[in-house]
Amino acid sequence: MSGRIGGTPTLKQKSLCFVKIIFPLLRRVVSFFCVFKHPCVQVIYTMDKEAVLAHIRMSKGMSTLLGGELPVSVINGNKYISALTSEARGADRNVEENVLSLDHAICTALSGEIKNVILVGPEGSGKTTALEKLVVDWAKGERLQNFSHVFHFRFRELHSLNEALSLETLMLQHHSHVLPEAMPLVMQKPEDVLFVFDDLDQCKQSLDPSIHTLCSDPSQAAPLSSLVASLLHGSLLKGAAFVTAARSTGYVQALSGTKVEVLGFLKPQREAYFSGFFPDPAVANKALVHMEKTLGFYDICTSPRFCWTVCSMYKSLMDAGTKLPETLSQLYVVVLVHLIQKLSLNEAFNRDLVLAFGKMASHCFLNKHSSCTKEEMDSFGFQQFLTSLSVFLRIDGDQSDECVFSFHSQMMQEFLLAVSFFLDKSTSEGVEKMLEEHKGQAEFLDAFLSALSEPVQRRPLETLLGEMNSGRIVDFKRWFKSTSETALKGYYKEKHFHCFHLLHQAQNESLVREILDPQARIGISYGELSHQNSVALNYVFTILGEIEQLNLYSTKNLTEEEAEALVPTMTLSHKIILSSSSLSTRAVQHLASALSRGLTKELDLSHTHLGDEMFKILCTGLRDSKLLDIKLLACKLTEVSGEELVSVLTSSTSQLHVLDISFNQMRDQGFIKLCKALQSPQCKLQELRLRGSELTAPSMEALSAALCSGQSELRKVDLTQNMIGNGGMEALCKSLKNPHCKLQNLIVFDNELSGDCCPHLTEALMSEHCSLSELDLSVNELGQEGALLLCQALSRPGCPIEKLGLTRCELTQSVFKELGSLLRSGTSQLKSLSVGLSEVGDQGVKHIWDAVAHPNCLLEELDVEMTEMTDASVDDLCAAIRASKTLKSLELRNNLLTDASVPALVQVMQDSQTMLEMNLKYNDFSEDVFELLEECDRIRY
Repeated sequence: MSGRIGGTPTLKQKSLCFVKIIFPLLRRVVSFFCVFKHPCVQVIYTMDKEAVLAHIRMSKGMSTLLGGELPVSVINGNKYISALTSEARGADRNVEENVLSLDHAICTALSGEIKNVILVGPEGSGKTTALEKLVVDWAKGERLQNFSHVFHFRFRELHSLNEALSLETLMLQHHSHVLPEAMPLVMQKPEDVLFVFDDLDQCKQSLDPSIHTLCSDPSQAAPLSSLVASLLHGSLLKGAAFVTAARSTGYVQALSGTKVEVLGFLKPQREAYFSGFFPDPAVANKALVHMEKTLGFYDICTSPRFCWTVCSMYKSLMDAGTKLPETLSQLYVVVLVHLIQKLSLNEAFNRDLVLAFGKMASHCFLNKHSSCTKEEMDSFGFQQFLTSLSVFLRIDGDQSDECVFSFHSQMMQEFLLAVSFFLDKSTSEGVEKMLEEHKGQAEFLDAFLSALSEPVQRRPLETLLGEMNSGRIVDFKRWFKSTSETALKGYYKEKHFHCFHLLHQAQNESLVREILDPQARIGISYGELSHQNSVALNYVFTILGEIEQLNLYSTKNLTEEEAEALVPTMTLSHKIILSSSSLSTRAVQHLASALSRGLTKELDLSHTHLGDEMFKILCTGLRDSKLLDIKLLACKLTEVSGEELVSVLTSSTSQLHVLDISFNQMRDQGFIKLCKALQSPQCKLQELRLRGSELTAPSMEALSAALCSGQSELRKVDLTQNMIGNGGMEALCKSLKNPHCKLQNLIVFDNELSGDCCPHLTEALMSEHCSLSELDLSVNELGQEGALLLCQALSRPGCPIEKLGLTRCELTQSVFKELGSLLRSGTSQLKSLSVGLSEVGDQGVKHIWDAVAHPNCLLEELDVEMTEMTDASVDDLCAAIRASKTLKSLELRNNLLTDASVPALVQVMQDSQTMLEMNLKYNDFSEDVFELLEECDRIRY
């Protein structure tokens, strides 16, 4: 029986031939009944999806090193990884990647009311492959099944359409699997139709409706651009849906709809891609890590096409046992050498070919063209190389005279321009002129020139192309050194980074040391880092060795990759500034690692909103670091972080002397834990800043115990804007009388104190064991009685207070009189006094001026802001300045001085040998005296 079923070979061939002939005819018959809705035939009015799949799966060209792998090859080989939208760049790690994928964004947009989706992204970011995958999934019945017909057009393939044609003709010509009889159904139900337009930037004309005569009849012939504009703007086939893609937003400005910015790959997608390319996981990881760490231009690593180029090149180099390139320039040297060797031409032909590419590249940049005609190519000197061009260029169009040529990659276009510039033996054009001509078009041109100016980097090319023009190389180096030195003396970080990129591409360590001389301002803020900036900065700074300061102030979203690239630099930095920055969790891990094995003595993380979890990670590095000073202001720490701080401060290796945890919700519970560490012999903390930490009296009991323990090394405590009250101050006063207490500076600015705390404070200041040299009681309601008590203590011979803050303490004229007496007494050590925001007027302040004029007065700084001084005080004020041998700084803001007092104040400041600054801001001056005030640069007004 099996023999009968098998039949003879001849019969089988005849059966297959019959099927091949009959099936298309049957399909046409069924389609005919579909069109006329024959009642005997029950069908769905859709395109033949199998035919669509077959059409897509037909090979269209071949993968190229510069053009990337063909979309059909990616899709058929199950190697497709969806690109991401720009929302993924700053998204939380907990968000599912599918939600951030380009596929999800397209499908979500098409399911809404506005069914126009506009994709914008750089070359090689995955737009074309994503659109092809979209059509394939529709044809497989997996997505977008609400559309009965999908028409996919690539503008690169429409270049030869110069004649007018109708929409129907366009659809039938480029979708041969669609039957003419089915076209009326498409036109009748446009809401069931999806148009996919790729390479919109290749359209010869703008799609702005204002420059076109829009049509509405599908059978009406019109130029291609008018036809597409009519579709996209709704006059033709209104109700149809569209997905369009272009490289630049300039091509889609006239279009309305949902705009989706295509990012490409982030790290997870790259990992998946490399794992799919290299069968050996270790090799895949080695290749990926090397690309991300060394190439330096991280943004292009988001390109799936670039990843394919890198993987292809790395595989070739790894198989040959050759060293992988260290920079982007080195990669393109390897690529160009590989492509030239494929052509097997002699040196003269190789040189002429690259020079022709240089002319083409420059022409495209200067004329802002993405492609060239056959006639233009002939003018560049390509006549003898036409059979070799497919290795380097994309060729679109079937007829030789009508086809167009374009670069697969703008990066390679720029590299060929750089190579051809140094190959050109003429002396007519200098580097400065050439760069100026291509400014704004060729982004990496000077970076490639920088690399090629170094003998080691250009040598592989010179073996194939001959020696490059030494005169132009010398000219470039002169220009580079001059512009770099100028840029690095300035404060524009963008210019600094640009210089670092050029140095990184040059890979010349002696050049780095030569250009970054002591005059270079490398301490400026390098915030807002990109990964490529991180790589370049790290390259330069590691060559310099130990650096005084790495300033990354206000870096938004320091990622794992950026932080990892900076680890070597961080380990060499004596000071790291990351204030007002945002750090990812993994970035904090790299920072902790750098601190644990680096030289950093000072770290500023103020306003970074670390939170308890990230701070816990940071502490793994702090415990073994060499840090002396750390600022953690407003880092969203809570009492939970108290335990971590204890572990850091009591570490046997901790050297921490200064800790600033102000404006965190440390509260009593967290601070009481911290005070236990202060009693440890391992703790070396000398300065503790706790401004705005929500502390109350119980915290002061714990602090007092620590200060009296005999173990605490604390010299300064800043408790500004807490709520310790009189009870807390009483506890602190107990410690001030203790012989074990080493406290020298106490700041209790705005702590809800009243005059009731002054008896305890007076008793403490009268104690022989009190070592305070600075006491700031500002913004507390001490009142007259309390302040007078305080003055009694300050008059004690030997009282160590040198700096006293009593701003806005409800002081009276009587208090000012007592302070004046104190300053004249000869026993006071006061050198700095703040008594501003006291409504005492000229009569009250006169006591201070009289004291300043006295030879016993040691004051160097005086603040009498907002004391209602008028011009009547100016004579006494000037007399005091002239008599004083110590006064250097005078704060007179927010008083009632007028123009009449200005001549005397300017004169006394010009005459004084000791006064360094007088602040007259916010007095009642008119613009008439500004010119006079400007005559003395020591006056601020």
